[in-house]
Amino acid sequence: MATIFTRIVQGEIPCYKIAEDDNFLAFLDINPLQEGHTLVIPKKEVNYIFDIEDDLHAGLWNFAKKVAKALEKVIPCQRIGVTVIGLEVPHAHIHLIPLKTMFDMDFKRSKLTFTPEEFKSIADRIAKLV
Repeated sequence: MATIFTRIVQGEIPCYKIAEDDNFLAFLDINPLQEGHTLVIPKKEVNYIFDIEDDLHAGLWNFAKKVAKALEKVIPCQRIGVTVIGLEVPHAHIHLIPLKTMFDMDFKRSKLTFTPEEFKSIADRIAKLV
């Protein structure tokens, strides 16, 4: 059965897209810890990030770097935090989280809520710079 991320890649489930190429997709997390919290995934469904073949793995991180640089320009922050947990969805993914403090990546924190219009505005502003 396809993961939720594969279903997003296939267009079955909508997302707030930041960037896309033949192999990768970046989109806003709909349960964000911070404004601009973005997920970066390989389009190929692989459960565990360290099971991704070497070229695709390197490409994923290069793609994430481009997205992170755009995030930094749009969302006021000190840095872009990076985490790979991979337990909640069995599809490798990288979290890019704009940080104002080191506690902004605590996944036990309450998630932020945005309207669809706010999500779209955030995604559009970042996408213009990727």
